[in-house]
Amino acid sequence: MKKMTLQEAILARHSVRAYKELPLTDADAQSLQEKIDEVNRAGQLHIQLIRNEPKAFLGPFARYGKFSGVTDYLVMAGVKADDLDERIGYYGEQLVLFAQTIGLNTCWVGLSYTKVPGTYVLNDGEAIQAYIAIGYGKTQGVSHKIKRIAQVSNASDNTPEWFIRGVEAALLAPTAINQQKFSFEYIGMKDGLHQVRAKKGFSLVGYTHMDLGIAKYHFEVAAGKENFIWA
Repeated sequence: MKKMTLQEAILARHSVRAYKELPLTDADAQSLQEKIDEVNRAGQLHIQLIRNEPKAFLGPFARYGKFSGVTDYLVMAGVKADDLDERIGYYGEQLVLFAQTIGLNTCWVGLSYTKVPGTYVLNDGEAIQAYIAIGYGKTQGVSHKIKRIAQVSNASDNTPEWFIRGVEAALLAPTAINQQKFSFEYIGMKDGLHQVRAKKGFSLVGYTHMDLGIAKYHFEVAAGKENFIWA
């Protein structure tokens, strides 16, 4: 069977909270671990795959988040830094879309989990910023209402087509309570390269740095990294 592309994964991926009580297959876990190792190196992170561990999603926080059947998840950790949340989002979403391409479902989790001692390792100066539930969903999830391109960008008849594709993909990115507090600005050419500026908005909910990292990765996938540089 032909493997799903990243752009197809962006369209297919929806947050899933209810999972079949099936552990990850060894093959899927190995593929996922190889990708985790790759993004940990690239993003200087300490993301960890936890398998066959139901307690993190059995407490009151998980019930509030309406999770069920979660036995496998990612602990999203790294050394504390001003840009940690954005890197967690950017590289974590690479894992989310990769998981979608191999038939797994996921859900970013900011608060609705319990840290279970002994299941993860934190080195000096490291912190956990989020979890990602992962497994075989009972459904494929559902789409949610999204903002219009004009609400989050300066796209016009004069901006490149790839820029519009990028914004469309960013609007399909998961964000905390679907808040979509980000924007993309096409700046123009400098030194022969198109420039794009991505900004986070303000939110009382928080997680805007992480959301921006997630949205930027979606933008890159659809726009093509070869077409622009970040300003």
